[in-house]
Amino acid sequence: MRPEVAKLLIAVVLDVLDFTVGRIPGFEVAFDILLGVAAVAMWGWPGFFAFLEVADPTGQIDGFAPTMTLIALSQMRRAKKSPDAAH
Repeated sequence: MRPEVAKLLIAVVLDVLDFTVGRIPGFEVAFDILLGVAAVAMWGWPGFFAFLEVADPTGQIDGFAPTMTLIALSQMRRAKKSPDAAH
């Protein structure tokens, strides 16, 4: 399996967990921080967009935006457009 596909699968799993477990009151902010750290570990600077979920104190945007998956897809697209991308 290609690394970018593996990262996408991990991102989808983490988003599903965020939509379910991440909705527990009091736990959602800690989970969003954990996801932000995971996103930075997987994608570097673009992963910092995952920390935007922490800025929403209501946690409602979290239920509609699969942030990790969107970051993964954007990085896959970026790698595909890059002339030095390995296939």
